[in-house]
Amino acid sequence: MHAIDRTSSRRRFVLAAAGSAAFALTPLALARQEIINVLTGGPSGVYFSLGVALSQIWSKALPDARVTLQATKGSAENLRLLQAGRGEIAFTLGDLLSGAWKGDKAAGFAKPLDKLRSVAGLYSNYVQIVASASSGIKTLADLKGRRIAVGAPNSSAELNARAVLKAAGLGYADFPKVEHLSFGESAALIRDRQLDAALHSASLGAASVRELAMAVPIVIVPIGPEVVAAIGDAAYQPATIPAATYTGQMADLPTAAIRNFLVSHSGVSDDAVYAMTKTMFDNLPTLIAAHSAAKGIRLETAMTGTPVPFHPGAIRFYREAGVLK
Repeated sequence: MHAIDRTSSRRRFVLAAAGSAAFALTPLALARQEIINVLTGGPSGVYFSLGVALSQIWSKALPDARVTLQATKGSAENLRLLQAGRGEIAFTLGDLLSGAWKGDKAAGFAKPLDKLRSVAGLYSNYVQIVASASSGIKTLADLKGRRIAVGAPNSSAELNARAVLKAAGLGYADFPKVEHLSFGESAALIRDRQLDAALHSASLGAASVRELAMAVPIVIVPIGPEVVAAIGDAAYQPATIPAATYTGQMADLPTAAIRNFLVSHSGVSDDAVYAMTKTMFDNLPTLIAAHSAAKGIRLETAMTGTPVPFHPGAIRFYREAGVLK
């Protein structure tokens, strides 16, 4: 089990053992002893679930490393911690990664985080604008004048909301009420008819959306490819929410998808990043068992979509695997 220091201001979780799961691993020796702090997200999120699984994998595969797990506020905090050398590997959404690399002030980065290095493209988050059926909302234009929720302040969800709304010709001034809440909190208000719609950035079939759809009739608002193109950020790609993903959803719906990435920084050794990248792809079934979102992780697409240069250790693995010629 994991030994948890509940008083740590950095919310660090030290792995005391790898648990009972069986891993097909060959230990990889490092040139020197490494501390590998894995930066995740909140304890209830996908990042944390996958981070626990990866930490167990790496603890088994890298006997010369001390692997720890740190719960964080998510992508933006993870990227700043990496830049400061206070973590070795982290999860992040692609749009925040792009903003951090460029030093986009609108995304919360006053200057470029130039020490970041890509490790692997992972799975995608889908922008899901969920409205109550009783609200009559069917299109993005219908949102004007309604009560909406856009995610916690400065979260990745809010960044997605601002980008999509702006591309659709809308801004916060167009709404009488804009709540900065998690989707779980927003769903409760939609059920109580205190809110008309909320944006959720998550994997397909998100449990929170499924639960809301079973409680009250909902509508998923389509985000057309023309709106995705108007965002003007390569991190946003056209995607589809397949019919029947949620109760009452009868047809395929267009939306925007933003890829998640695993990133490191230039100060982490090539040997460590090589070993982490290799053992992650060697143990994808373990990640899928930890969370179904990991089904979207594929070796053949691991090097696509990132604006940040790859770490030399990751490049070494991709060359060996035949992904990079």
